[in-house]
Amino acid sequence: MPSTFFGLNIAASGLRAANAALNTTANNIANANTDSYSRQKVEQQASDALRVFTTYGTAGAGVDTISIERIRDQFYDNKYRDNESLLGRVTQRNYFNQLTQEYFKDDGTTGFSSLFSKMEAALQDVMKASGTSESKATFVSSVSQITDYFNHMSTSLQNLQNDINQEIKMDCDTINSYAQQICSLNEQINVIEMQGSKANELRDQRDELLDKLSKIVDIEVTETKVVDVNQPDRETGATRLRVSIAGGQQLLDTNSFRKLICVAREPNENVNQSDLEGLYDIKWAPSNFKEGDSTAKLDHFDLDNKLIGGELQGLIDMREGNNNFYFNGEVVRAIKDTVTGITTVTIKVSNPDLMDMNKCTLPGAGKLEVASKIYSYEGWEYDGGDTYTFKLTADSTRSTIPPTGRTAQVGGAFDYQGIPYYMQQMNDWVRRFSASVNDIMTKGYTSDSMEGQYVLTGTSNMDSSAQYSFEALTSLSNNKGYYEVTAGNFIVAREVKANADLLATKMDVTEGESEYLNIKHLYEFLTKEEMFRGATSGEFLDKVLGDVALNTSNSNTLEETYTALENTIQNQRLSVMGVDSDEEASALVQFEHSYTLNSKMINTLTKVYDRLILETGV
Repeated sequence: MPSTFFGLNIAASGLRAANAALNTTANNIANANTDSYSRQKVEQQASDALRVFTTYGTAGAGVDTISIERIRDQFYDNKYRDNESLLGRVTQRNYFNQLTQEYFKDDGTTGFSSLFSKMEAALQDVMKASGTSESKATFVSSVSQITDYFNHMSTSLQNLQNDINQEIKMDCDTINSYAQQICSLNEQINVIEMQGSKANELRDQRDELLDKLSKIVDIEVTETKVVDVNQPDRETGATRLRVSIAGGQQLLDTNSFRKLICVAREPNENVNQSDLEGLYDIKWAPSNFKEGDSTAKLDHFDLDNKLIGGELQGLIDMREGNNNFYFNGEVVRAIKDTVTGITTVTIKVSNPDLMDMNKCTLPGAGKLEVASKIYSYEGWEYDGGDTYTFKLTADSTRSTIPPTGRTAQVGGAFDYQGIPYYMQQMNDWVRRFSASVNDIMTKGYTSDSMEGQYVLTGTSNMDSSAQYSFEALTSLSNNKGYYEVTAGNFIVAREVKANADLLATKMDVTEGESEYLNIKHLYEFLTKEEMFRGATSGEFLDKVLGDVALNTSNSNTLEETYTALENTIQNQRLSVMGVDSDEEASALVQFEHSYTLNSKMINTLTKVYDRLILETGV
């Protein structure tokens, strides 16, 4: 049977339980406004009853305070983090789409439509006075403003690409920082919980970091108990936390983690012709990696992985987005010269857009991927049909040459209209416009009955002071056509810019200087002939700005949607983990009454024991 003081022990256990509940409630109230704090609750259960071998069987032994647990729902945490990943992606898209839209907007003075209208007006003045140098000089100046516009737009988009590039590095650094902090918290949590306590506050800090991490990149979190292999039924108290990102790539495992390192591409490693040099590729590195360490083993991180998620995915979409247009084809022949060590690879393409040099985005030198192996190429040729021939560097084929019958590609498919897409659209227009204008001008004659000169060209990438000649752009042996002319190097031919009288105004060499049929032909081309995406040359901005505006509208709508979902899910989470002042006040009264009653029980039993011991002589 229980001892004489058994009731006192029961009341004492209730007093301790009520005291723990009061202290926990006080902690909840104190942290009512603390971000990411999870409401805590005392877990209690009845103590094991005593067998007293009487007719009533057992006697209650009081209450045991098992632990102080966080009130949190993993389901809502997962929903919140999934939504944060989507929100982070569309937020970055929306921000940079809005900047791109501002670049393309016409301000009525320096925008494309305004400048093109001025050029048309200047061309009309030439038709009215084709023999005067002043009207021709005004027209050449207006054309030069068009070329300056594209130069400026190319520079602006490259600067924007650079800003995005730096944001990618900042995100990778932030991911590394969060991973390191989470590993440190894992170690502290296990030290505490292996001793039988609950590291509630540390777990809150860890969950807050996981929430922040989920907005940068898509994450998958699993936590399992550590089992003693020798005694599987024994509770060790330790747990193993694993965090994977970007579709299952392990970032950390309990106390160890990997870093995401940004490595700048070399000048011959661009994947698009108009890309800014030095864009970052992302690599996996060990946690002890130091910047500049050339001996560390770095693993590849796929930028075209559709499961990256978060802000990082949004930034990659904008920096690399080519609307799925990239070089790819089948290797039909690979021959290595045994003397020079140089390998030539012949590739056939099937995409009609890859057979149009106006749309070509292939860099002059870069990386060719065949059968998951990367080869460096130093040049390529095009036959005018469906065949490209690449000249690989000797070092890249030292061990093996590309196998035939396999797919070859430069870069990858990015299903979004980002900076490379808008660069390609500008280059496409510039090349078509240059070819058409030059074709008209070179078939005419000047007012002095001299042969017409080409008007538009580009500066050489090798020497910015040099310009491509008309023969280089139209040579029958060069099937690349105006490929070398881009928005970034687009200029008016220096000879025409220096002497506007070289402008071909006449169509008939025998006519006088006032004949302007060639200029009329040019004007009809500008205003009537379809040149770019089923529209006239002057409607370029309408087409491209329509793309930007649609992307901006879509990303803005999605951002508003995911922001609303974020608020909804967060409210659902707070309904479980948040501290409600009224609820805590009610609990405070309840636990206070429990504490008071247990105190009265002890006081009553004390009087009983005093009477029993002092007055009955027991």
